[in-house]
Amino acid sequence: QVQLVESGGGLVQAGGSLRLSCAVSGRTFGTYAMGWFRQAPGKEREFVAGINWSGLSTSYVDSVKGRFTISRNGAKNTVYLQMNSLKPEDTAVYYCAAARRSGMAPELSEPYDYWGQGTQVTVSS
Repeated sequence: QVQLVESGGGLVQAGGSLRLSCAVSGRTFGTYAMGWFRQAPGKEREFVAGINWSGLSTSYVDSVKGRFTISRNGAKNTVYLQMNSLKPEDTAVYYCAAARRSGMAPELSEPYDYWGQGTQVTVSS
C-alpha cells in the first residue's frame, strides 16, 4: 500500500515563501509521476505542478509559473513544491498525488492512483 503524507503548509504573508513536502511510502517511488493539486473553498480542485518519474520533465499551471518549483528526491522518496512570491489567491488546501506512469504527470485528477490528506496554505494580504 502506498501512502502519501504532506507537510510544510501554514500561514504566510503575501510575498513570502513556503516549501511543501510529500513523503511517499513504498519502494516504487521512482516509477510514479507526481503532481501537486490545490482546492480553495468553493472552487474545484486544480492542477498546480507535475513532475515525471525521472524528474527531468515538469509542468505548471500558468498562474504559478516563475513562482513555484516542483522537484523530487528519489533517495528520500519525497516530492517538494517550493512556493515563492505567494499571493492571497494561492490560499488553498494543497494535495500531492502519485500516478503509476512513466510519462508526463497528468494535469487531470482521474489518472492519479494515490492521494495525500492535504495541507493548508493560507496567504494573508
